[in-house]
Formats: sequence, structure tokens, C-alpha cells
Amino acid sequence: MFLIQLLFAIRSWFARRARLEAENLILRQQLIVLRRKSPKRVRMWNIDRLLFGWLYRLYPSLLDAIVIVQPETGIRWHHRGFRAYWRRKSRHVGGRPRIDSEVRALIRRMSRENPLWAHLESTASC
Repeated sequence: MFLIQLLFAIRSWFARRARLEAENLILRQQLIVLRRKSPKRVRMWNIDRLLFGWLYRLYPSLLDAIVIVQPETGIRWHHRGFRAYWRRKSRHVGGRPRIDSEVRALIRRMSRENPLWAHLESTASC
């Protein structure tokens, strides 16, 4: 019982530390974005959106730490990134599927053993 409580305490300490480091990462990234030279408005690069969306996925409570964009924008970036991931993951690769070498060898052997098949096939298409 004591060992389980000790393990939970250690896990909790690491989780808090990881959340704190993620919050630091968000704040540092915001400073990087704000330091970029931009005449009128803050310019977000795709890597910024990716980082904010990824950190939101890991720690949704950190949404309050993002102050240079609206929380809805951060959530929208996360959803857009998730859709892009699954679109890429489920896309059609295309092309003809590979045929095993054993099947190819069988086709060649059957073709050699039955030379009339090719002749019958060509006359059937006429």
C-alpha cells in the first residue's frame, strides 16, 4: 500500500514538472513569435501552429498560457492538424499491388506447361 502511494506521488511530481516545462515552452515560443519583425500583426508560422496544437493536445489546461492568439484559434489549429494527420495516414497509396515471387514463378511455370493458353486468349479477343 505504501509503495503504491509512493509511486503515485513520484508520478504526480513528474507530471507537474512536465506540465511546467510545457508551459515554459509555450511562453518561450510566444516570445519568439513576438520578437519577429512584423509591420502590422503577429505572423505565425506553420511550426508555431504545430507546436501550439501539439502542446494543447498534451496539456489542454495550458490553453490559458497562450496569450498571443485566442483559445478558439489554438483549438482550431489542433483540430486542423489532427485532420491533416489522418488524411495523410489514410490516403490511397496507389499503384498496383506487388505479386509475390512464388506466384510469379507459378504463372511462368503454368504458361510454359500450357503454351496454347496464349493462343486461345488472343483468338478469343478477336
